[in-house]
Amino acid sequence: MPGTKKLVIVESPAKAKTIAQYLGDGYEVLASVGHIRDLIEPKNLPAELKKGSLGKFSIDVENGFAPYYVVSDQKKKTVAELKRALKGADELYLATDEDREGEAIAWHLLDELKPKVPVKRMVFHEITKEAIQRAQENTRDIDTALVDAQETRRILDRLYGYEVSPVLWRKIGPGLSAGRVQSAATRLVVDRERERLAFVPAGYWDLSTQLTASTDSTRFEARLAKLDGSRVATGRDFDDRGQLKAQTGGRADVVALDEKAATALADALRDPSVSVVVASVDSKPYTRRPAAPFSTSTLQQEAARKLRFSARQTMSVAQGLYENGYITYMRTDSLNLSQQAINAARAQASSLYGAESVSEKPRVYASKSKNAQEAHEAIRPAGDTFRTPGELEGVLRGNDWKLYDLIWKRTIASQMADAKGSTASVVITAGPVLGEAVAEFAASGTVITFRGFLQAYEESRDEDRNDVAEPTEAKLPPLTAGQKLDIVDVEAKGHETSAPPRYTEASLVKTLEELGIGRPSTYASIISTIIDRGYVTPRGTALVPNWIAFSVVRLLEDYFTDLVQYDFTAGMEDDLDRIAGGEEDRVAWLNSFYFGSDKHRGLRNVIDNLGDIDAKSINSIKLADDVTLRIGKYGPYLEVIDPEAAPDVPPRRVNIPPDLAPDELTVDKARQLIEAPVVVDRVIGVNPENGKMIVAKDGRFGPYVTEVDPEPEAVEPVAEPAETVDPVTGEIIAPKKKRAAPKKAAAVKPRTASIFKSMDLATVDLDTALRLLALPRVVGQDPESGEEILAQNGKFGPYLKKGADTRSLTEEDQIFEIDLPGALELYAQPKYGARRASSALKEFDADPVSGKPIRIKDGRFGAYVTDGVTNATIPRGETVEEVDFDRAVELLADKRAKGPAKPKAKAPAKKAPAKKPAAKKPAAKKPAVRKPAASKPAASE
Repeated sequence: MPGTKKLVIVESPAKAKTIAQYLGDGYEVLASVGHIRDLIEPKNLPAELKKGSLGKFSIDVENGFAPYYVVSDQKKKTVAELKRALKGADELYLATDEDREGEAIAWHLLDELKPKVPVKRMVFHEITKEAIQRAQENTRDIDTALVDAQETRRILDRLYGYEVSPVLWRKIGPGLSAGRVQSAATRLVVDRERERLAFVPAGYWDLSTQLTASTDSTRFEARLAKLDGSRVATGRDFDDRGQLKAQTGGRADVVALDEKAATALADALRDPSVSVVVASVDSKPYTRRPAAPFSTSTLQQEAARKLRFSARQTMSVAQGLYENGYITYMRTDSLNLSQQAINAARAQASSLYGAESVSEKPRVYASKSKNAQEAHEAIRPAGDTFRTPGELEGVLRGNDWKLYDLIWKRTIASQMADAKGSTASVVITAGPVLGEAVAEFAASGTVITFRGFLQAYEESRDEDRNDVAEPTEAKLPPLTAGQKLDIVDVEAKGHETSAPPRYTEASLVKTLEELGIGRPSTYASIISTIIDRGYVTPRGTALVPNWIAFSVVRLLEDYFTDLVQYDFTAGMEDDLDRIAGGEEDRVAWLNSFYFGSDKHRGLRNVIDNLGDIDAKSINSIKLADDVTLRIGKYGPYLEVIDPEAAPDVPPRRVNIPPDLAPDELTVDKARQLIEAPVVVDRVIGVNPENGKMIVAKDGRFGPYVTEVDPEPEAVEPVAEPAETVDPVTGEIIAPKKKRAAPKKAAAVKPRTASIFKSMDLATVDLDTALRLLALPRVVGQDPESGEEILAQNGKFGPYLKKGADTRSLTEEDQIFEIDLPGALELYAQPKYGARRASSALKEFDADPVSGKPIRIKDGRFGAYVTDGVTNATIPRGETVEEVDFDRAVELLADKRAKGPAKPKAKAPAKKAPAKKPAAKKPAAKKPAVRKPAASKPAASE
């Protein structure tokens, strides 16, 4: 209608900007910037509620698990702006994402804004003009079942984290956390490392030959397959204990060659008299189907393999592509394509690669997920006609273009024809050798005669241990049965079985999906959480567990067994899916989970019946009878017991190098660390000024030099004077009373100084040590102000100090080298001049909340995002290159939501208890309304 105004609310500013272009006049599009409300921290509850059933979790566990939500201080301005915009609107469109989180955001907005105008729920899975128009014409009501599922997940994570994490703090260490999915993911990584620790490699040998046919000089390779009828063992024939499976219940017709046997066989085959004949030739058709379009999981896996993106980086780039209208919604476990998308893909493949490259019928892919509920379509280029990567080369840049190119290729290839060809398998016999034995070799070659989808795209594979890769193109010469061959070369090769590979982000996502743990929207946050918590450290692409993760997993396995069982965790996901589908009641399910039922033991019952937990046992791993690994407050160490030592002598402690991975700490390695020379304090010399010894030490915070008082010399005791007689008067003279010894002065802390990074503790001499101890060094006097300029080392590196004015030095050696003119020249420059010109590593548009430009800067503790008001550290495991505008906005929003760090309050002085007034009946309070949860998962997720 003319003159009407419609308010549309989406989540992100980028999406708002894109959608506004398609809606035109009469519409105002604003962003909520994620959730506007979340569960309040229990400590921030109103005082009258802290002692009630809400007090522990901000969830009323005794009254239907009703949550207590609040609008955060950082979102009050956003909510006020939305309310102002709503006053002048005739209709409200809630256009948040179509998954559970998006549905919950819409519900929160509705409940908080309390609109008095018609409200419509508008959903779409791509941001194009056509999709937005279709969404306008097909609005619906809020799906309360989806809201119930999201809220149940939020409450579940709060209960799990707030009950279990304190146990970890008490028994392992502060700052740790447990979570419904993060604990299962951590256990996966730890279990894989346990397998690597227990793995025993096995050695085996085989033979490789280079052959030619008399009619064709082309060389081809064949490998030894059988010897005298018994199959020659390969890596797959050994178990993880290094034993041949045939010896542990497997087939008995497998023989493992050692170096001696393999070398003898190779020598025998070099004899020209040995007959080499083609025994059989078998040719089979080769067919390879294209992979399905991308789901969230497969996109993260393939981006990790092909582009080396982390899961978080993939989702950040994909979010930007979606919100700017380039791809469809990126959180989905569906593999379906709409009819329009199928038509677009087939038309584009035909145009680019020829009509014969397209499959005869449209391909339909079935999702492996039990309940593909997050979206209705796979991830694909947006629109009814796809834009090619070439068309967008000047529009999209860097990672945006790379990911779009990957998505486009996978989508096009999914509707193309199979690759076809033939695979020839040849069996070759050679013998007799070593008596009457016959060696049997195998060779194969695949020739692809029709490339089909391979013209557009080929899926990568994860590295599998002792596995056979997909056949690659390799051509064999024409061969026939009975044909004689010549051995050109033969080589005996030794091999060793390899331990199960560590998880990468790609393979961990794949395993989580296969086990049914987590959902598409959570995979990236799961991996980020276990890295940020210090449970896992990326080493290259591998995820290496830290020792603290072993303690956490062990405690959870021993005392919270169900919670880290993979089937149990996956079962909870299925339960949430049933709640989302309206098949299960959320309150009944939460009661069962928390208080117990036939299905669940009940988290409350587990917590109440934990019994005594031996923290020392939980944090210990026995490596040998006399060696135990301990996970202590300051890191892991070896505790070594000397059986010959006296009972009161404590065990020896040996530090473990921080870069030593758990699977590398074998018993032999532990012995090496124990037997390594012990670094002892080294006396460098004596300070000639005060006679104190200068000693070089290696401490917890690195090597340093210090002054030590010399040992006092032994002094002969002086006998007390006895009573004497005055020779003149004959009176007895009593001994004089001793003067009271003067009080000792307070102990003076010895001077210490860290050595420079360029120095070696073992070679620091007396002169260098004295110069270090004499710091700060007086460089000279400022001729203008008369103040001394000092050169010294600090927490953040070397610097100059003149009163309160400082300047950073580039190298530690400059502390001794810089002279007065050099110092004055440095002070003549603006303090931040050079830095300000190039301090921003990246710059973005204005933040939607503060209205100030966002920059990424390099700070004392690493790179951080700032709008000049709020600073947010870039999480560990995420690089500056990965952070785009939307991710920067998200980091700042998260930081604002947390608020400033509050200093620890001092305990007030105890007062005499005041007389208690007569108890008053509390005023009736409105019960907490059931409201769905917030965008940011709890720390326990």
